Amino acid sequence: MVADLLRLKLLLLRNSLRRSTAQLVGVILGGLYGLGLLVLLIIGLVLLGSAEPELIRTILVIGGSATVLGWIVIPIAATGIDMTLDPARFVTFAIPMRQLLAGLVLGGIVGIPGVVTLIASLTQVFTWIRYPAAALTALVCGLVAVLLCVVASRLVTTAVSSMTGSRRFKDVNGIVAFIPLIFLGPIIGGVTAGFQSSPGFARSLADVLAWTPLGALWAAPADVAAGNVGAALLKFLIGAATLALFLVLWSRSLTHALVTPPYNAVSKRAGGNLGWFGRFPATPAGAVAARALTYWLRDPRYSASLVMIPFLAVLLYFSGGGSGTAFAFLGPLTAFLLAWSISADISYDNTAFSLHVSTGVSGRDDRLGRAGALLVFALPIALVFTVVPLLVTGRAEDLPVMLGLSLGLLLTGAGLSSIVSARYTYNVPLPGESAFKTPPGTNFLMFAVQILGWLVLVLLALPEMILTIVYFVTGQALFGWLTVVVGLVLGGVLLVVGIRTGGRWYDRRAPELLLAVSANR
Repeated sequence: MVADLLRLKLLLLRNSLRRSTAQLVGVILGGLYGLGLLVLLIIGLVLLGSAEPELIRTILVIGGSATVLGWIVIPIAATGIDMTLDPARFVTFAIPMRQLLAGLVLGGIVGIPGVVTLIASLTQVFTWIRYPAAALTALVCGLVAVLLCVVASRLVTTAVSSMTGSRRFKDVNGIVAFIPLIFLGPIIGGVTAGFQSSPGFARSLADVLAWTPLGALWAAPADVAAGNVGAALLKFLIGAATLALFLVLWSRSLTHALVTPPYNAVSKRAGGNLGWFGRFPATPAGAVAARALTYWLRDPRYSASLVMIPFLAVLLYFSGGGSGTAFAFLGPLTAFLLAWSISADISYDNTAFSLHVSTGVSGRDDRLGRAGALLVFALPIALVFTVVPLLVTGRAEDLPVMLGLSLGLLLTGAGLSSIVSARYTYNVPLPGESAFKTPPGTNFLMFAVQILGWLVLVLLALPEMILTIVYFVTGQALFGWLTVVVGLVLGGVLLVVGIRTGGRWYDRRAPELLLAVSANR
């Protein structure tokens, strides 16, 4: 049965490569990227072997602890991502628990994260090659550490499975758990600054982690190299005991999950409340706008973008100490991102796009409704995020130029997105899936559309950008007010042109668009 589960995992991976050429290209590019990182990691670990044992111990313990922690935390943020060997799919099969656990563990290793972790752990042997006993210990501890990573991630995933039946839980959990990843850069920068300001900080941190389940297995080879066999044995027992405890907890959680699988709760609401449909005009464009705005507030694939905006403000504020140029440009950056957020609107509709085709909504009304729904909330957000940072940083005199740049980017971007979404479609997370899921094989196409679209948006907004540069070079307020005029006039013209052009593309390609988004499943 264990071999069958492993073959099933490999079969699913193989079949995922046969769906389309685009998926194969995306997987190849992603594999090459991961392979490059792995090669650099292997070279680094091998070269690290020439350093002093204390330095080797510090780096391996901190890096290994971060690896174990990543395996525990990332599944929490990725509960909405489909797993090829999801335990819930084995509810109807009478598979013995031990064989199921073994198969799921091996299946967890068969994959890019598992293979990278396994190879990096085994490379420790070459790091400690100058100390044969430590190298042998590193081999054993590395294998146990890999099992600990996989079992810990599976335990976390299974433990929350009873709650993942609630779509609201999955939506909120996926967004909230993803927030720490946004601050990963500042966190790493802060830790790096701590290392630089206090040379003994890293060693002290490694000393603490070495006696925890996160770093015990990574510290044992260093103790063997130093001749402290007793401490090494004790740390190995800490890691092995943690693995055994996680296995027991995982077995119990999995037993409970298989016997009582999660269910989707159904909420009841009183009728008569039309929501946004009762607030917009009773026209085709108004109906499209109401539908789009409803999605922005209730579909996590849309609302995740809005949730991240405040954290972008926090990120820019602390990156410049609260008084830097980065925070002052929060408004234009926010306008840029919000305007581009509707560039894949039809792709996100999926089969629901058939409502627009079957009811005969014209391209102009469809484009106008979607752009209007965006501007309902994007315009106030862009204005607030432009004015407040300038007041906080004491740069109120820059308000006209920043308002002109923000409005120009927002209006121009909304017009360009109206064209792009009617011309290009690609695989996106399906309705009900995690907002951060990236369907396999779409990376290359998505990357090309995003990068080229951003470049075109920058070119279209070049007049406002040039005026902004001239304003900051000369310091003359006239260029700031000219930026406001150009941003409003040129941005408004390009918005109208984008809606009309996108509408014509829509009218010409509506059946093809429906076929494309229906196949993106």
